[in-house]
Amino acid sequence: MKRALPLLPLLILGSATLTSAADPNPAKSRPSLVDFSQFSKLSLEASQLRSKRLVKWEKFQEIADRPGTIILDTRSKKAFDQVHLKGAVHLNFSDFTEEKLAKAIPDKATTILIYCNNNFSALPGMEVNFAAFADKSPGLALNIPTFINLYGYGYTQVYELSELLDVNDPRITLEGTATSKRP
Repeated sequence: MKRALPLLPLLILGSATLTSAADPNPAKSRPSLVDFSQFSKLSLEASQLRSKRLVKWEKFQEIADRPGTIILDTRSKKAFDQVHLKGAVHLNFSDFTEEKLAKAIPDKATTILIYCNNNFSALPGMEVNFAAFADKSPGLALNIPTFINLYGYGYTQVYELSELLDVNDPRITLEGTATSKRP
């Protein structure tokens, strides 16, 4: 009895031959539009400015009260809808493009205040805690890439909340669907 050649390897080989024969000019591979070296350089520049733009709550509020200032929340739409600082404007970080930023903040000299999940918490033992303010790893907090990106897109007046605040702090006014559940 003659031994039959395994059929599967022949089918795969034949298929590969047909595929390459069908397309004599495959698309040339192009590098992605990702430049980690440029990001690293930009991050270093932004970090030098950021160190001078970290503000405590009192200063954050003082700046927020100035005409034309924007409080920008870049968390997800779901988190923003649940709870955010009163008067904040939403633009999801993953939606940052030159065009979308220009639509939300047309003037690059606009004063922009930023905050994220890691700026708010409930004191131990307190009942109120918003899932929308769930802590993230401090080194990966959303404030960091938000600041870097705003700087990289040319926004010159960005300030960042530097404190961890209790969501029950009477100085803070929160709004959103989850705030109705507060005592």
